[in-house]
Amino acid sequence: MDLSQYRERIDSIDRELIRLFTERMNIAHGIAEYKVEHHLPVLDAARERAKLAEIASLSDETVRPYTGVLFSQIFELSRAYQESVVHPDSELKQRVLQAIENTDRLFPESATVACQGVEGAYSQQACDKLFKSPQILYYKSWENVFAAVESGMCRFGVLPIENSTAGSVNKIYDLMSAHNFSIVRSVRLKIDHSLLAPRGTKKEDIRDIYSHEQAINQCASFLKSMEPVNIHICENTAVAAKMVAESGRTDVAALSSHSCAKLYGLQSLQDSVQDSGNNYTRFICISKNLEIYPGADKTSIMMVTSSKPGSLYKVLSRFYALDLNLIKLESRPIPQRDFEWMFYFDLESQVYSDQFVRLLCELDGLCEKFKYLGSYSEIV
Repeated sequence: MDLSQYRERIDSIDRELIRLFTERMNIAHGIAEYKVEHHLPVLDAARERAKLAEIASLSDETVRPYTGVLFSQIFELSRAYQESVVHPDSELKQRVLQAIENTDRLFPESATVACQGVEGAYSQQACDKLFKSPQILYYKSWENVFAAVESGMCRFGVLPIENSTAGSVNKIYDLMSAHNFSIVRSVRLKIDHSLLAPRGTKKEDIRDIYSHEQAINQCASFLKSMEPVNIHICENTAVAAKMVAESGRTDVAALSSHSCAKLYGLQSLQDSVQDSGNNYTRFICISKNLEIYPGADKTSIMMVTSSKPGSLYKVLSRFYALDLNLIKLESRPIPQRDFEWMFYFDLESQVYSDQFVRLLCELDGLCEKFKYLGSYSEIV
């Protein structure tokens, strides 16, 4: 046979597969209705194991591994379809729809906002980009920002979550699992670090440099050129600038924003000392209540899957099956549980789409723990 004849045979088989798959899913729908009527769970693990074993025994040895993958995926899709019949209106779906209905049409121009650090911090700059006239309350730590929002002390909080050079801010991800909040918006901020020192200080005289760990990571090459200076980590770049300004020394400097020079009476010995000129940090804006503003096209979720092989694959395949674009996957170890992980996902989808609504109904049943973190739009 020539190539065209092979393709004709493949096309014929594919048409038959589609017909049979449609017939199988229709039967699965009937099974789901039976399970609803008789109060049976969707998953019958023993039945699936027996079926996979039978399929393996019927398969030709040369394609047996592929057959197992194929039918595992078919079972997964069948179960998802049954879940949509058994649970057409999940509690989470109702929460999201109510939030869309009850949230104001416009994002507020002014609000009380929690930020970590002091005046001049990058979080403050991100806050100013999010709000026209925010009332900012400064806190010493990121955990304090979460607590201020959770307690109702502040309506919103602004936190850095990832940097284009240094990567994810792991501490934020760890705190996200411990607090109740919703992401309502995000913003990308161009980050330019300057070497700031008291007036009269010479670059060659500097012995100690202070800054936040993320800024230090983002300026690694520059700092290497400054050796043998001592590098000191502090809680915030603006805090570092303030400390240097109040030190009374002329052999210290801070890696901070250029705006902190004027704010704290410092001079810039060198601007834009970060390794990459394309250096951006993404900040999230969080609230205590679920608020979904018009235009929300990004969603963040957190989940813990089982430790069984293929558990994460089943989740990822669901995104693919529903044609949802996964734009970030982050894993973090679970405290007090050896070699077990939490997964954080960012995905692109309009909250009004049918695929997104179906995902909300299906994901909860795929994992041990599921947390919806919010749907929002991003300012660039």
